[in-house]
Amino acid sequence: NEMGKEFRRRFPDESINKILTIEASGIGIACITAQYFNCPVVFAKKTQSINIDGEVYSTQIKSFTHGRTYDVIVKKAFLSPEDLIIDDFLANGCALLGLIDIVKHAGAKIAGAGIVIEKGCQKGGELVRSQGIRVESLAIIDEMDPVKGCKFRDDD
Repeated sequence: NEMGKEFRRRFPDESINKILTIEASGIGIACITAQYFNCPVVFAKKTQSINIDGEVYSTQIKSFTHGRTYDVIVKKAFLSPEDLIIDDFLANGCALLGLIDIVKHAGAKIAGAGIVIEKGCQKGGELVRSQGIRVESLAIIDEMDPVKGCKFRDDD
């Protein structure tokens, strides 16, 4: 609940009409966050299913976690201007860049991306920010060491 509140605090002036995430682990965080923006959640699916009929936007996303590439889809009717992207992790940026690709193909505006944990020691955050996309990460891990543990960036 506090994460949803914090994303709302970080995007106070944005007129968000929808939160987009990718299945499965981003859905819970997106749903909690949507309460604070009073808007619906749409999630991109990693596989075609019988409940998605009609035209879809699609892109390929390589999962860092699972080591495989997914064809990710969102029904065209579900996207419109002023979307906020929420996800749990940002590592190499593949999932987030894929969602950005889908939103751009829809002609929608990306208000920003809310990330729970960004792995600052990997290139994803830098890649997304270099495209002019606002990224708000609740925690950024700059170093991961099996003995010493994680070193978090000390922003606010």
